[in-house]
Amino acid sequence: MSLPNDRRYAKTHEWVLPEGEEYLVGITDHAQEQLGDVVYVGDFQVGATLQAGDVAGLVESVKAASDIFAPIAGTITAVNEAVIDAPELLNEEAYEAWIYRLRPDNTADWQTLLEGHEYDAVKDEG
Repeated sequence: MSLPNDRRYAKTHEWVLPEGEEYLVGITDHAQEQLGDVVYVGDFQVGATLQAGDVAGLVESVKAASDIFAPIAGTITAVNEAVIDAPELLNEEAYEAWIYRLRPDNTADWQTLLEGHEYDAVKDEG
């Protein structure tokens, strides 16, 4: 699958899409393939202030549970209730089904994330 070029990627398999002054955060297609059928999305707290690399919440599948990290520092401003209610959306529409909305501490931090071709080169490491 070709990666969307309108967003950046974290080595921890999250994607980040600018939307106004905030960013939408989801998991990559590669991540959902590794997880298998997603059955639970939770523990994301609106108002939580996170540093880059902090655990933002959790995704569980039939195979494993996986932490979802904050790709950049900021505050969670919303959680996608559609994904909470229907976690399988992450498997069906990995690049449409955002998990949470983040107001960044510094918008320039987005530039530190990987472009699609860079993520493709590192996604299978670790």
